[in-house]
Amino acid sequence: MRASTDRSERSGWQRVARRIRVPLGFVFAAVFLFLARPGWESLLVSLVLVLPGLWLRGYAAGYVKKNQELTTTGPYAYTRNPLYLGSMLIAFGFAAASQSWLLIAVLAALFFAIYLPTIRSEEQYLRGQFGTFEAYARQVPRLFPRITPAPSFSAAGRFSRERYLHHREYNASIGAAAIYLALLLRLLLLSRPR
Repeated sequence: MRASTDRSERSGWQRVARRIRVPLGFVFAAVFLFLARPGWESLLVSLVLVLPGLWLRGYAAGYVKKNQELTTTGPYAYTRNPLYLGSMLIAFGFAAASQSWLLIAVLAALFFAIYLPTIRSEEQYLRGQFGTFEAYARQVPRLFPRITPAPSFSAAGRFSRERYLHHREYNASIGAAAIYLALLLRLLLLSRPR
């Protein structure tokens, strides 16, 4: 009885987490910009995470065929969730730019509370839709990538510019540029003599 209750509670939270992750991201962005105290060095250091995160998201978007097939090639031969990994790199890059330990801690908590249940929910869906998911999951880690591609899943597949454009992944780059612009304005306003 308790196990089924735990499953239904988890499924309920997974549904909530999936629905609130995007609106919560906008709320967090507003709080982030208010609390951020960027410096020139922290902005430069953040690029070490943000640029690879943007690249990974774009690269993954050129492979994935959402709800049509289980994508196992390209970055998906290294990690089952390259889009989320890219998002984490971007988010923690901006958190580093903010120079706020509070923002870094809140961001980490949000990822555990929102993204982990979302990933599990998506995996439940993939398990039900694609019979090969279990074999794939045994060879490819959920989030942090393998060093080499999983041998069974590294062949056959190419990056598709059309898929990249279809998924509108360029919006991540536009959003990142807007955040950098806001951080630069914040930096200039904070450094002005009063």
